[in-house]
Amino acid sequence: MARPRTHDDGLRVRLLDRAGELLSGEGPGALSLRRLAKDAGTSTTAVYSLFGSKPDLISALYVEGFARFEKRLAAIVRTGDHFEDLVSLGLAYRASALADPHMYSIMFTKAVPGFEPDESATDLARSTMNPLLDTIRTGIADGVFVNEPAERIAASSWGIAHGMVSLEINGNLPPGFDVSGAYEAALRANGRGWLRTQPAPN
Repeated sequence: MARPRTHDDGLRVRLLDRAGELLSGEGPGALSLRRLAKDAGTSTTAVYSLFGSKPDLISALYVEGFARFEKRLAAIVRTGDHFEDLVSLGLAYRASALADPHMYSIMFTKAVPGFEPDESATDLARSTMNPLLDTIRTGIADGVFVNEPAERIAASSWGIAHGMVSLEINGNLPPGFDVSGAYEAALRANGRGWLRTQPAPN
């Protein structure tokens, strides 16, 4: 009878999620392979078997965060309404961040001093913005958005989304603040600012 495989993808994902929780909740000093193994109910041997070393674990955590992010953004079906597609991508950005808040610090901040993603991980991180850039480029070509560099509009749109999501995740918004409503309103205000033909005031 074959011996059951214990170091499977389920364990790998569980270890990455717990590593992200330790990193975002307690800082890089809390992330030891021994504690990670204990918290996940496995052995340090399993951690080494799956990741190789602590730097490899950090790199895998970075890649996992962006892989999940990319999957969620890529799942947004374009409707042909470029303005609404831009808003939908912004909403997906927030949904992804709230689904994996423990990944956010490793993805977008220098959460681990000295960590630098390798070339393939950097390429993955950059490619996650392709749906946003493609939507904007198509919108420019179709005369919906102003004739500005797509990267400039993308950076503005990302900045709005990232800023509000960061405030929300870090608990820096006032109690009772309508986060969802204000977030979508900010996305729409940003998008309207890039329209070639401005809508008539209400």
